[in-house]
Amino acid sequence: MDWFGWVYDPNAWVSLVTLTVLEIVLGIDNVVFISILTGKLPEAQQATARTTGLALALITRVLLLLCIKWLMGLTKPLFAIFVHQFSGKDLILIAGGLFLIAKSTQEIHARMEPEEAEGKFGKSRGIFWRTIAQIVLLDIVFSLDSVITAVGLANDIPVMIVAITIAILLMLVAAGTISRIVDRHPTIKMLALAFLIMIGIVLIADGVGQHIDRGYIYVAMAFSTAVEMLNLRVRSKSGKSG
Repeated sequence: MDWFGWVYDPNAWVSLVTLTVLEIVLGIDNVVFISILTGKLPEAQQATARTTGLALALITRVLLLLCIKWLMGLTKPLFAIFVHQFSGKDLILIAGGLFLIAKSTQEIHARMEPEEAEGKFGKSRGIFWRTIAQIVLLDIVFSLDSVITAVGLANDIPVMIVAITIAILLMLVAAGTISRIVDRHPTIKMLALAFLIMIGIVLIADGVGQHIDRGYIYVAMAFSTAVEMLNLRVRSKSGKSG
């Protein structure tokens, strides 16, 4: 494999830019999930947990690319229920979607009933490695989706690895800001959790053969977030004038 031959190929550079943008878009839900989970840790551990989580995401994606034959094997049908044939990829997406919905619902419950949630889940809060383990589980699901998409758009593994690395580094830079915004504004956090539930539903739908374009969800959530930011600005001005 020629790891540097693509540098002289203009088409490879077009693929690199396209893949990088796509990986950033597909990584938004991963960054939001990591931001919410690490927000429960002591402040001194949050940056380390975010860095660890995104580093593991990068490692997972690169390993999947290097095991491309095994990865493509996950798309082969294993069994059928009614008219849909389920593959290994489908089962992973369904499991990841269920986990994401359950975790997001638990977090919403914790916001709505803090005393009851603290009694049930208080002992697990602030545990660094348990948080990392949860991040790893979703990293596998998000990485699977991301890498299969990348394979469909480019033929050169070095180009895909460079694109994924650039995307993860950019997400790492943005993760701190996203975490601070989510932690500072409870309504933004609720929007983010609702966003993650929707992504969980999309993963399950993909797993049962009903593809939903994530672009619609990203646009809807971006619009909702923009409206909420305007509301926050209005409330801030009202507080100052009062």
